[in-house]
Amino acid sequence: MMPSNYSLSILFLFGLMGLLFGCTPADGPHSGALDSGTSATESSTPGASSTLTLPSNGYSYDLQGHRGARGLMPENTIPGFIKALDLGVTTLEMDLVVTADSMLVVSHEPWFHEAFSTDPEGRPVTNETAQTFNIYKMTAAEVAQFDVGLRQNPAYPEQQTMAVQKPLLKDVILAAETYARSNRLPPPRYNLETKSRPEWIGEFIPDPQTFAQLVEEIINQFQLQDRATVQSFDPATLMALRQINPEIRQSMLVFREDPVQAVVAYLGYTPDVWSPSAALVTPDLVEQVHALGMQIIPWTVSDPTEMNRLLDLGVDGIITDYPNLAPVR
Repeated sequence: MMPSNYSLSILFLFGLMGLLFGCTPADGPHSGALDSGTSATESSTPGASSTLTLPSNGYSYDLQGHRGARGLMPENTIPGFIKALDLGVTTLEMDLVVTADSMLVVSHEPWFHEAFSTDPEGRPVTNETAQTFNIYKMTAAEVAQFDVGLRQNPAYPEQQTMAVQKPLLKDVILAAETYARSNRLPPPRYNLETKSRPEWIGEFIPDPQTFAQLVEEIINQFQLQDRATVQSFDPATLMALRQINPEIRQSMLVFREDPVQAVVAYLGYTPDVWSPSAALVTPDLVEQVHALGMQIIPWTVSDPTEMNRLLDLGVDGIITDYPNLAPVR
């Protein structure tokens, strides 16, 4: 979930909001009331229903498989997403980047990560070569020549190894929908993260409007308006998507203690979901987010004790690398 480096756009955004609204990140998440004294949501409501009916999978909350089931299978791969469905997740969480031929690829970085990628010649991708394998400069066919599962990610010793490629988003959806139907599983939901940073535009990603349009087209193509959420740390693609289609659910990813109302005011509308790092979740934050009409779904939670703490606080869902450890409630 967390980008390899914090988005400069987010740092700029919240610095700007500090100037506009008289608060800074150091003030904490609960002290950022707007100077005007007006509610940030008086003229802005979530673009779609903030609550969706959960599939009958045994969970009363939204259990999201982070990059599929990253603790158990290669991340952001079709086998990982199928494993997550077998484990009963409500939502498949994944990351999106764009190829040179304008295809959406499921990948956490717009390049091949050195920890687990192998190039078409069978050589391990290294820290020195990783960003030279720029997905935005490759066609989808070229991306498919790399392997991302034969080398085990050392951070996840339980992860199975296998020959597997970074998939296209459309192929993930086709595989997940087919598998769910064939195995009489509830139709999955999708949480789609746009990997966007302003300094990447033109080099690693398209502009926010193009990125948002590509995502919206896939959601429409598969008629997922009632089952898809688009999330990002960078508000640019979210704001662009809002202009294109205000009915698509949105989730604001948050990695530090930023004032909820100030973020909502900057966006100009209330997203459907507030998705903070789990360490930021307090009873006060849950109350604030719910009072604004949003759901709160923290990331990335691997410990069952922490999962239970968060659920006891009233969060609406959990994003985890280990769906097999999630408590049934």
